[in-house]
Amino acid sequence: MTAIRLGLALVAPAMLLAQAPPLQGIDDYVERSMKSWGVPGVAVAVVKDGRTVLARGYGVREVGRPAPVTERTLFAIGSATKSFTAAMAGILAAEGRLGWDDRVATHLPFFELADPYASHEVTVRDLLSHRTGVGGGDLLWASGEFDREEIVRRIRFVPQTWSFRSRFDYSNIMFIAAGQVVAAAGGASWDSLVRSRILRPLGMTATTTTVRDLPAGGDVATPHDPIDGVPRPVAWRNMDNTVAGGGINSNVAEMARWLQLQLGNGEFEGRRLLSEAFIRESRTSQTVIRREGPWAMMTPDAHFMAYGLGWIMSDYHGRQLLQHGGGIDGMSAMVGLMPEENAGIVVLTNLNGNQIPGALMHRVFDAYLGRSPVDWSERAREASVVSEKEAEEAERKEMAARRVTGTKPTLPLDRYVGRYRHPAWGDAVVRLEGGVLRVRYGTEFVGELEHLQHDVWRARWRNPARGTNYVNFTIDVRREVSRLDLYLWVTATFDRVPE
Repeated sequence: MTAIRLGLALVAPAMLLAQAPPLQGIDDYVERSMKSWGVPGVAVAVVKDGRTVLARGYGVREVGRPAPVTERTLFAIGSATKSFTAAMAGILAAEGRLGWDDRVATHLPFFELADPYASHEVTVRDLLSHRTGVGGGDLLWASGEFDREEIVRRIRFVPQTWSFRSRFDYSNIMFIAAGQVVAAAGGASWDSLVRSRILRPLGMTATTTTVRDLPAGGDVATPHDPIDGVPRPVAWRNMDNTVAGGGINSNVAEMARWLQLQLGNGEFEGRRLLSEAFIRESRTSQTVIRREGPWAMMTPDAHFMAYGLGWIMSDYHGRQLLQHGGGIDGMSAMVGLMPEENAGIVVLTNLNGNQIPGALMHRVFDAYLGRSPVDWSERAREASVVSEKEAEEAERKEMAARRVTGTKPTLPLDRYVGRYRHPAWGDAVVRLEGGVLRVRYGTEFVGELEHLQHDVWRARWRNPARGTNYVNFTIDVRREVSRLDLYLWVTATFDRVPE
């Protein structure tokens, strides 16, 4: 924690703006929250009544190093990128180049869903509001194996989770598809369109749409994962294949301009970039979200929750709250708007899974609403600790109860070697090297297999951000391995490919 305290003392003075009374004490609150969560670095910007009233960095870019986080430090904003994708679609809609209710196949003739009816009917609006009935599908991009177009082509092999338009189910792959619709309608890549039509007009010159453009040795935060309870540096994740769903990297000084554009109803410094019609449409409920589980935790004190176009919407003490968080390897972010108070906030952090961004958003909006302070960070921390402990204990007990000791694999190790395939998820390859089985699934899941019991192995990934998972092999009646099940956040089943 010494490095974190040092970093707090090294805040760049250029953006130490005079804090209005509602924000007094915010520095102490951020510092306490950082210590509680073990977050190396945080950056915050607040916009009120059209101007930036706070833009500040806290802590350090990387544990063990003195370089401080500033208002110009670049972080990943993760899924907060989705509001940019919706906005770019809104620009094209205002120009008549696409419509919200255009069939996706009008722009992407190769696009299909597993359900033939849904394939025919699915619209741009459906993609942008998480209501296609295809939940999950993240393995398509998370493996790192496929580019954007190939991901969209493979969506047809992802099973329907729900019936079409029956309910909300968050889907990154549908935003990847939406990004490809934008590219087709706009006649250029998503990256090029967003840079030329949104980022440059806003003066967001340091903001990038790929990690490949992050300046080497520049003011860039290092991602961290809480490995064994301690923040450990991990590599930046290349998000090129899912950029429309979560690939923008920015800093709070520039993201404040995005807030100003949104709170200005589409105008920035006298120039209209987004139509008022789009602003209204983006803040109109498109899909109802059931307030349960993590969604309820995200919206304390709310009665209703919905998804607009790129925004999660709820009520908050008589006001409309628009928000979108973002979380990728080693980074957590939040962008929030309260239009009726003409206030907005962006919080960027370099530790995966911490809840400071959402807690700080509620703390700031409480201040502008004149409400008594609530320690949202500590509430989230207590809930998180209880939840994590319960989950870990439950998993430990389950594994202990089910594990069969003293077993060995059914077959010699070389019989498990081979290529295994799923029509959507692609190939998993098992090799035998130095007497040890190794598995490779795409570019992101590479590691050793440690025998657990019978034909079940524990996969220990080389990238510590991936943690550990389990692999199960199925032996058929011919005493041949016929299938591989990879237990990630979903169970992915791969059939063996004949040699």
